[in-house]
Order: sequence, then structure tokens, then C-alpha cells
Amino acid sequence: MQKSSDPRPTVLVADDSALIRRVLVDVLGGGEAESGQFRVVATARDGVDAVRKVHQYDPDVVTLDLEMPELDGLGAIGYIMSESPRPIVVVSAHAGPGTATAIRALELGAVEIVAKPPPDAGRAALAALAPELIAAVRRALAADVSHVKVMARPPAPVAHPPELALRGRATLAVAVAASTGGPRALADLVPQLPTGRNAAVLIVQHMPPKFTRSLAERLDSMSRLRVVEAADGAPIVADTAYVAPGDYHMRVRSSPDGPVIALDQTPPIWGVRPAADHLFRSVAQVFGAKSVGVVLTGMGRDGADGLRALHDTGGTGVAQDRESAVIYGMPGAAVQAGGVDAVLPLGQIADRVAVELIRRGGRP
Repeated sequence: MQKSSDPRPTVLVADDSALIRRVLVDVLGGGEAESGQFRVVATARDGVDAVRKVHQYDPDVVTLDLEMPELDGLGAIGYIMSESPRPIVVVSAHAGPGTATAIRALELGAVEIVAKPPPDAGRAALAALAPELIAAVRRALAADVSHVKVMARPPAPVAHPPELALRGRATLAVAVAASTGGPRALADLVPQLPTGRNAAVLIVQHMPPKFTRSLAERLDSMSRLRVVEAADGAPIVADTAYVAPGDYHMRVRSSPDGPVIALDQTPPIWGVRPAADHLFRSVAQVFGAKSVGVVLTGMGRDGADGLRALHDTGGTGVAQDRESAVIYGMPGAAVQAGGVDAVLPLGQIADRVAVELIRRGGRP
């Protein structure tokens, strides 16, 4: 392929709908005027076509639908990430079984997800995706996928111990923040977190609404912890992980019977809702020194100031290291803010959390 003098990052758009392909090309590439932020080098109508054109055009980023003929999106991701790794942005339906498939796509190596309107939506509804799609492609361009190992087979479902149903209120808290690359990192971390420490886990993952419930269900099937999408007013129970719902900030607050979940739609901070800074600060206020904060892969600095607040109340701050993070922005900002006690590879974080919980009174 002849090199272009156009300096814009290149994108391959893959979708089985001709209308959606045209809309995405216009949104990303600016149509014929070449006024867009990216240069769309090709489009693909199915997974086989997408894999072939990745090799042919070598795009910087691929946007990929999941429901396509010949080879579906999951199959295409598997081929792309094993043969010619690069950032992939999933553009997927935001309701029904498509959400669970999208979570699996993120485990396979896709780094971002954008919710697509239902098939009967008009062109105007599709064009309204522009700000979110452009932001997702920008984040994807910053991702380093060279070291991301493909999770080729789904792990076997894990049965929850019967005694989990009898757990009381948590006296310790583990707060986790993640963004780009986060679902894949959470799939590694959460199943390794210990039970029996009288601790709850609270997770903020930057993700569109409707997808966080599928993320929680997926993590629940992989983990000894019970994992749920958080509900406002829910008691914070030991050996349970709570995923903040998309488009809602999640905090913890005290109540006469113990700590509970508090959800709200106050304005985004750092451009995101849910925001980890809100979660970490509230954990610092309610749990104080009986808390551990973890900042995983992601762009930006959400979580940095909140982790410093948690650290300053006696809690422990942990950040994922540069080598294992898809994007080191959030962990790096947390380190700079002074709230990090340990910078660790993803595979070592669960063990450090377990040690800290025992130090802070969790039953060994």
C-alpha cells in the first residue's frame, strides 16, 4: 500500500450495515471534505473482510461491530489480536445479549466500547454517536496493546461458596478504578481477590450505561466473590463486589446499620461519570485506614486525587505498573499525586491486597 502524506491517524470501519458504515465514515473522517480528525482508509462488511483489510491497509485503529456474517466480531478480534495486534473499538448494540458479547470482546483485547442505537434508529440518532465515538478512538490511539495476551477461552464458571449468602456488613473496603483496558484487567484481578477477609470491593469502570450490568455478571461468573451492579441504598456486604452503574457516580455513606451504596447523577468530573475520585474520597471518609485503593489502566487522571485522600487517612494505595497497563495515564497520575504505596504488575496486585487486608484486621 502506498503511504499517504495525510498525517491523520488511520481507521478501518467494520460493520455489516451500509448505513452505519457511511455514518461512521462521515463522523470519523469528515466525509469527502477530509475535515475529520481521522482518515478512514477502508470499510469492511464482515469479519473476514475486516481481517483481510487490517493486513492490507494497516490501520492505526479498527472500529468493529460484533454481529456480522461470515466471521463475527469476536472471531475477528481473535484473529486481529493474534496476527496483527492494534487497538479495537467495539461499536455494539446497547441492549440485550449484545452487552454480554461486548464484555467478552473487551476480554479478548478490544480496548473501548461505544453503544450503538438499535437497528431501527434513524441516521440522526447514529450521528449523535459522534462525540463518544471520537473520544473512544482518541483513547484507543493511546493504548499499547503489544503486551496484551488474548484470553482465548472463557474461564470455567466459579461456584460461590454457600456461606457467602450469610455474610454481614463489611468492615474493610477495596476500591478499584479502571478505564481503557479495564474490563480485561478486572477479569484478571477480581477472580484473584480473597474472600473471608470481611471486605467489600467497590469498582468504578468507565463504561457506557447498560454495559456495566453485563460486566458485573461476567465477573460474578468468574469469581468466588459475589459481583453485582450497585443499587442505591444497598448495604455493603463482605465478600461482595459492587460495580458502579454506567452514568452514575457511586459513593459509600454511613447509616445506622452500617455502610451503604449511594448513587447520584451530579455532574461528571474529568469528563466521566462514574468517577473514581468520588468513590475513593467517600471510602476514605467511611472506612479510613481500613481501606485499600487500586488504580488500574486508563487515560486521564481520575482516581489520583481520591487515592491520595484515601492514603492520607491511613489506607494503602496501589497502582498498576506501566509495563502491564494498556494506558498508564491513570496509574501514572496517581503516583504523581502521592497516594501510591506500591506500583505493581497486574498479576501481583491481588496478593498485595490480600496482605493489606490481613494487616488491617481482615481474618486470615
